[in-house]
Amino acid sequence: MLIPAHVRQHFDQVVAALQKRNLDATPQLETLLSLDEERRATQAELDQTLARANSIAKEIGQLFKQGAGEEAAAKKQESAQLKAASKELQTKLQEVSDQLQEVLYQLPNIPHKSVPKGNTDEDNEELFQKGTIPSLDASALPHWELAKKYKLIDFELGAKITGAGFPVYMGKGAKLQRALINYFLDFNTAAGYSEVQVPHMVNEASGLGTGQLPDKEGQMYHVTEDDLYLIPTAEVPVTNLYRDSLIQESELPVQVTAYTPCFRREAGSYGAHVRGLNRLHQFDKVEVVRIEHPDRSYEALEEMVAHVGTLLASLDLPYRVLRLCGGDLGFTAALTYDFEVYSTAQNRWLEVSSVSNFEAFQANRLKLRFKGKDGKKQLAHTLNGSSLALPRIVAGLLENHQKPDGIHIPKALVPYTGFDIIN
Repeated sequence: MLIPAHVRQHFDQVVAALQKRNLDATPQLETLLSLDEERRATQAELDQTLARANSIAKEIGQLFKQGAGEEAAAKKQESAQLKAASKELQTKLQEVSDQLQEVLYQLPNIPHKSVPKGNTDEDNEELFQKGTIPSLDASALPHWELAKKYKLIDFELGAKITGAGFPVYMGKGAKLQRALINYFLDFNTAAGYSEVQVPHMVNEASGLGTGQLPDKEGQMYHVTEDDLYLIPTAEVPVTNLYRDSLIQESELPVQVTAYTPCFRREAGSYGAHVRGLNRLHQFDKVEVVRIEHPDRSYEALEEMVAHVGTLLASLDLPYRVLRLCGGDLGFTAALTYDFEVYSTAQNRWLEVSSVSNFEAFQANRLKLRFKGKDGKKQLAHTLNGSSLALPRIVAGLLENHQKPDGIHIPKALVPYTGFDIIN
């Protein structure tokens, strides 16, 4: 959530930065400042009124002690008027604050200066590629055919039970899922992340805190009777562990990892590009979340990028890293790096991880602050990344490691799977 004081002080810069998102935010920002001015003026008037009411209350007590009944009665009448005025001002303050909050909830984060201009994912900036793209023979199959051939995943059975986008993993396919989850968690904890298990549903306050609500794209599953939301990513419950928190500077950085299933409606997703594991409504993901001092959050972001890159390299998967352009940048992110694995059988890149710095945007919504060594309180910076999302990792493993005798398991995974080949 943007900070009105920052917008007021740097109005032109904020407008220019948000234009990277192809958004002319001038009208919304002007409304924001107008409402903030009204809120501050109303708060000042309310404070003065309450102070005057408190002062008169003391005067009334003194007048009664002095036997000045008529003067005390007049003061009581003035006190009653002040109480009525303060009540009206409190109502007005609440209304203006609600309107201001609504405007703030609709405005995205300010992109980092390094974010390139652009409209779609085609305008994202490729930073580098690593790994060797394997050469497959003519008999190579896409992962949905391999899953059927080796009885690893049944998409039709999942559709029968629930619907499209809810696959059933079987046999070595299920073991591969479990192995990847355990391997990712162990990899993260070895790097200093603390593992947690969190709920798979969150309340509205949690969704608002991390910026998934208001749900502008209609991607969240809503349990209407209980007003709860199925999580689209572990980022939501994990980051909300620290909502309304004051952390000591000595406790930073906070590093947390969690495995959860994730649920996304993916409304409007059709066609061959979403076939098989490419786009699901329910999928497994291991997440890493960091809470950092603002002075080192971008250093932490680079550390997270290196961490995810090492993890992908350990799976012998060719990958590339992209810096997202303004038009493709998520609502809450200031800067995002996407990791994509090359799918040789599909001849295309598949996104497997996003690593983002939200700066103080989420922390402001969450009221997540830290107390510095000087005793001052300030907003922390939050970051998160997929480490990793399983569906397209599985797709990449099946397709890139297929050979005539079967699908070979990367050495790092063998201790977790208990087998080194699927055949």
